[in-house]
Amino acid sequence: MRSFGVEEELLLVAPSSGVPVALAESVTRGGDEDGPERELQRQQVETGTDPCKTLDELSRQLRDRRNAASQAARRAGSEVAALATSPRAVTPSTTPAERYLRMAEEYALTAQEQLTCGCHVHVSIESEDEGVGVLDRVRPWLAPLLAMTGNSPFWQERDSGYDSYRYQVWGRWPSAGPTEAFGTPKLYHETVRSMVESGTLLDEGMIYFDARLSRHYPTVEVRVADVCLMADDAVLLAALVRGLVETAAREWRAGQPPVPVRTELLRLASWRASRSGLAGDLIHPVTQRPAPAGVVVRALIEHVAPALVDTGDLQAVTELAERLLERGNGAALQRRVHEETGDLSAVVNAAVARTLAA
Repeated sequence: MRSFGVEEELLLVAPSSGVPVALAESVTRGGDEDGPERELQRQQVETGTDPCKTLDELSRQLRDRRNAASQAARRAGSEVAALATSPRAVTPSTTPAERYLRMAEEYALTAQEQLTCGCHVHVSIESEDEGVGVLDRVRPWLAPLLAMTGNSPFWQERDSGYDSYRYQVWGRWPSAGPTEAFGTPKLYHETVRSMVESGTLLDEGMIYFDARLSRHYPTVEVRVADVCLMADDAVLLAALVRGLVETAAREWRAGQPPVPVRTELLRLASWRASRSGLAGDLIHPVTQRPAPAGVVVRALIEHVAPALVDTGDLQAVTELAERLLERGNGAALQRRVHEETGDLSAVVNAAVARTLAA
């Protein structure tokens, strides 16, 4: 059974008003190994689980990390909210570390406005050959994950019209988005090296592909998703990513070639997922034609079902996915609160409560 883990970026917000606050230094102070870490902007922190084997273990750790971040935030006079963008207006403040300050200078408004929160899932691999084989075969299935996790409808006090406006903002980075198939680790690393040597990226840490080989761990890292409002949705995401990795690895070992989908179509699929989430049609990963979101989500589960059966996760994943389709993603929940209250502060306060819900 492959191990997997989750990194979540969380907003720091003022109680009541919901306005993001630049308190990351205070919230991350203390050196707790399970506590949150600093990110690009001082209005956000990142948490991460240990490698886990089961959904129950991952679920417990996710909730523990969110609660630990909440306690640290409250000691500093703030709250944490699992929101992928801030509904309230904010001028981000860059973390005063050398690398982040260089990014703010080099990438100008792209970096200065980049207050977004994603969810990154790591899944263990046996080798880089297997990892690249996985990257090449999961490409068509990443956009549905974005639709399921869309949790950023509001931007600077406005409804953006997107379920994941984070993905639109994140896409301004020069290396962000889907990639071509690589075929071999050699070509993967040559591509990364050429991108860095072009002088456009500061370093390899700025390889922001939707899915990549981790620089620090023997894992594939899938980075396409918004941070999930509900912890259950983060568990569902992680289970599906592990299923995708195992399914792709089996195809690679069997010599089954990747589906030859052009990157231009993958970009369209990601845009569609970002725009409409689960509320409209998505681009079906097999046919590359429009299909209702529910059909696409169920096709994803069917695609990874043998892997989910082997880990004992099929029933749990199916139930979590059906609940998600019934109630909607985080963007739908945010909009529901806004329709009921007309108050973006209420949206943030509701998100704080849902972030910590059992």
